[in-house]
Amino acid sequence: MVLSPQLINWLLLSFLIITWGTSFMVTSIAIEGGLSALTITLLRISLGAAVITLFTYSRGLRLPLCAKSWGSFMILGLFGSALPFLLISWGQQSVTSATTGVLMAIMPFVTMLIAHYFVEGEKFNRYKMAGLIFAFSGVTFILNPFAAGSVDLAGALAILAAASSYALNTVLIRLLPKFNPLIAGSGMLLCALLLISPFVLSDATAIADELRYNAQPSAVIAVIWLGCMPAGVASIVYFVVVNRAGPSFLSNCNFLIPVVAYFAGTLILGETVTSNSLIALVGILTGIGLTRVVR
Repeated sequence: MVLSPQLINWLLLSFLIITWGTSFMVTSIAIEGGLSALTITLLRISLGAAVITLFTYSRGLRLPLCAKSWGSFMILGLFGSALPFLLISWGQQSVTSATTGVLMAIMPFVTMLIAHYFVEGEKFNRYKMAGLIFAFSGVTFILNPFAAGSVDLAGALAILAAASSYALNTVLIRLLPKFNPLIAGSGMLLCALLLISPFVLSDATAIADELRYNAQPSAVIAVIWLGCMPAGVASIVYFVVVNRAGPSFLSNCNFLIPVVAYFAGTLILGETVTSNSLIALVGILTGIGLTRVVR
C-alpha cells in the first residue's frame, strides 16, 4: 500500500502534535520524580543537541565556523531553547501540565504582536485583533487569583514568559541570517547548552547527587524522552514537514497541541479540571481560529 503525500504530511504532523503536546505531561513526571528545573533543562538540551547534530552530520552537512553564524545561533539558543526550557520546568513545579499547555497556546499571538512591529507585511487586521482579545481574555481566567482552583501566579508568569520567548525566537529566525534548518537547529541547541553551562558548573555537585540519590527511574526515563523526542527527533520532523507542506500547514499544530496537553494532563495524570482552565482553552482556540481568517 502506497501512502499519498498528503496522508504522510498529516501523519508527520500528528507525530509532532502528540510529541509536543505530551511534553508538558512528561515534564511533570520528571519533576515529581525528583529532578530540578536546571537538571531537566540540562539533560533535555544535551540529548536534543546530540540527536539533531548527529543527524545533521549524517546528512553530510557541517556547522559553519564564522563568528557571525555562531552569534546568531547564540541568540536563537537563548530564546528558543535555554530560557523557555528552564522557565517551563521551573513553572511546572507549581502549575499543572494541563494548564501549562493552555498558557503556552498564547505563543502565536505574541508572535503576531511582535511581527506586526518588526516584520514587513505582518500587519494586524480586525480578525487578528479579535483573536488576540479572545486569547488574552482566556489567560485572565487562569490568572484570576479570586477564582476557585486558581494557579500559582509566579509559575504561570514563568510559563507565559517561556511562550513569549518562543514567540520572539520565531520572529528572530525570520530576521537573522538564513541557514539550513538542520544546521540552525543543531547550532541553536549547542549554544543553548553553552549558555546554561555556567549554572550547571556552579551547581554540578548538587546535580550529580540529585541524579544519583533523588531521581526516580520514571524521572530519568521522562527526561531521556524529553531530550531525544521533543527536542531531538521532533525538531527533525518539524523541518521535514516545513519542507514538504509549508509553514501554513504546520500552523495547524497551534490548534491541537494545547488540546493534547490539556487532556493528557487531566486523563493520564489525573490533574484537576477547573472551569477556568476549560474556558481559557476554548477562548484561546477561538482566538487562534480568528487569526486564521485572512482579509
